[in-house]
Amino acid sequence: IYPPTPSMKIIADIFGYTAQHMPKFNSISISGYHIQEAGANQAIELAFTLADGMEYVRTGINSGMDVDTFAGRLSFFWAVGMNFYLEIAKMRAARLLWWRIMKQFNPKSPKSMMLRTHSQTSGWSLTEQDPYNNVVRTTIEAMAAVFGGTQSLHTNALDEAIALPTEFSARIARNTQIIIQEETHICNVVDPWAGSYMMEKLTQDMADKAWELIEEIESMGGMTKAVESGWAKMKVEECAADKQARIDSGKDVIVGVNKYKLDKEDPIDILDIDNHAVRESQVARLAKIRASRDSAAVQAALDALTRCAETSEGNLLDLAVKAVRLRATVGEISDALEKVFGRYRANPQAVSGVYGAVVENDSDWKELKADIEAFVAEEGRRPRI
Repeated sequence: IYPPTPSMKIIADIFGYTAQHMPKFNSISISGYHIQEAGANQAIELAFTLADGMEYVRTGINSGMDVDTFAGRLSFFWAVGMNFYLEIAKMRAARLLWWRIMKQFNPKSPKSMMLRTHSQTSGWSLTEQDPYNNVVRTTIEAMAAVFGGTQSLHTNALDEAIALPTEFSARIARNTQIIIQEETHICNVVDPWAGSYMMEKLTQDMADKAWELIEEIESMGGMTKAVESGWAKMKVEECAADKQARIDSGKDVIVGVNKYKLDKEDPIDILDIDNHAVRESQVARLAKIRASRDSAAVQAALDALTRCAETSEGNLLDLAVKAVRLRATVGEISDALEKVFGRYRANPQAVSGVYGAVVENDSDWKELKADIEAFVAEEGRRPRI
């Protein structure tokens, strides 16, 4: 919600509060999931996520904390897509690079150098067309996550490209990982790909590429600066444009979408949610809470949050917990901080040349370009969308 720099104050306060009051709680989840889902490849997801983690660790140390009081409770969160071997290599490289990153902070506890992670199968890879194919996709991605050494796993449901999961699709998704865990014996072996020439080389190549990106980020002044400048967003968008071009041109096959398509799509049962009824129910609950709470105490708690954001005196999470106990809403707490922090607006920059470079020899692309040039000659301007 907030710009990167004030967001670091929130991170420091989460570390401080959880280390003191909830020492066994995973303080934050350092996520790469949304980065891959937005279009990044495995190396970019890995580099940006670890660079985020490094920035968070520095933030904790700069706030006066000892690294061992919070580093051992950091957790990570990877997306796992359909590039089976690269996803395994990414997760293996992640542990190597996180150990390298944490060594520079001189922790005393080996737990501070461990990378513990959750993984979730890709939502982006799911298709609305021929959706039962998604069961196979999720199974392959789940196996990659397990082979890569994930500590926990979320398997997506077959219908999530269309709607929220039904009870049937959720059961298939759950059973996908239970079968891997209980029937295959895959989980009985630690790092089963170790020693494979192919996998060891992929892991090293992945680590080298990610480290190169991390060094580039560090040269900018860290991930906060890389995000603020718009550079990180551009790298993801370039990758996304390249991937979409490869799908549109048929270079990358998506079964049921650009190859082996069904002549007729049969509808499947989906979960139908009455969003209007859900909203009205939630509005009624909020009205009831606001009518029964101590409004003056709530406002005082919200004002305390705003003052803390202004002065950096106090702990934002501690104050947020106190506000919630008085029945302040998440929206009210967010607004109290936004008065000071503002709201983050991405730096809009256009990606150009990436899509065309992939499809430049495609006959449809050449025909489209010819049509555009004919339009320019006739109208005296380029077409607008």
